[in-house]
Amino acid sequence: MPSLPLPARSSTVVALVTTAALSIGIHTAPGPSQLPEDAHGGRELTDLVLEIAGEDHRALAAAVVTPEGRHTTVIGTDHDSRFEAGSITKGITGLLLADAIDRGEVTADTRVGTLLDQLEGTPAGEATLAELATHTSGLPPQIPSRRQYLLNLWASWTGSFPYPSSTEDRLAEVAELAADSEPGTYSNVAFEVLGAALGEVAGQDYPELARDRVLDPVGLADAHIPTSPAELDRRDLLGEDASGRTVAAWAGESMAPAGGLRIHADDLAVLLSALLDGTAPGMDALEPRGELGPDRIGWAWITTETEDGRQVVWHNGHTSGFAAFLGVDREAGTGVALVSATGQWVDAAGWELLARSGEL
Repeated sequence: MPSLPLPARSSTVVALVTTAALSIGIHTAPGPSQLPEDAHGGRELTDLVLEIAGEDHRALAAAVVTPEGRHTTVIGTDHDSRFEAGSITKGITGLLLADAIDRGEVTADTRVGTLLDQLEGTPAGEATLAELATHTSGLPPQIPSRRQYLLNLWASWTGSFPYPSSTEDRLAEVAELAADSEPGTYSNVAFEVLGAALGEVAGQDYPELARDRVLDPVGLADAHIPTSPAELDRRDLLGEDASGRTVAAWAGESMAPAGGLRIHADDLAVLLSALLDGTAPGMDALEPRGELGPDRIGWAWITTETEDGRQVVWHNGHTSGFAAFLGVDREAGTGVALVSATGQWVDAAGWELLARSGEL
């Protein structure tokens, strides 16, 4: 069995992303749901996922791609149910940045203030697109305002969505920031700004840009990035927090580039294949450009060297009601994605699934 990093290592870099920001409180619900027995997919993968991830989830979806083919399973919900992918969306935004550079629209060193008038002449406006994409811009994890604190507090008590700002309002808040966080501070705000800047250059809002330049070219027919609950349909699951309480969907305009993607198991397999065979637009985003804790980072995508010397490119995600992990070993031609409709980290299970993918 190939040796992979301890799951704690894969989590520490991206921990404090949204869960810590939300300060999810203690609730009176009895605990997370238990998976029902119904499943859609191959028996071998279903059994492996249940063994690795356990049954304390409202629903699970997994995709595994190897040189021998694709495997998917969905447990506890319909096969076409869409799960929140959380910060895996940042990987899509990274692909968009690399694609915009390939098109000659921007460079890595383009200052964000030259693209967004609201930030011209501000500390945030001095940041380059590369700094936004590698968490070295000085922007904080979230807006450090009284309003955001109260939204987080209300979300912890009610399960509401804590990031309802418009892009325009978010940029107005960013314009007031000192942008003095330590380099390497994992920043949702930076990716909100990056998505807004790339959209401004293209003359599209972020969901349209992602659809036209990444989702459609890759073949992610059903994946989408809603900016309001009105854009959800029967395929879009509501998740549970760790206490078992159903929470609101994460669907907002400003946070879309940082955590808005919804996707089902088949499209996860398609995305893995495109990352493995290099057909996804903006593949240069996966190439490491700097350090992020013990690992390296490209445009959003993190590269971890395993104990046996393999290079795994990955990202994880976490919202109030969902957790996700996606990783690819491009040299081996193997990739996995695991998404839970319960807000408990699945990194450990994702790394183990990658290590044991050869069993399928």
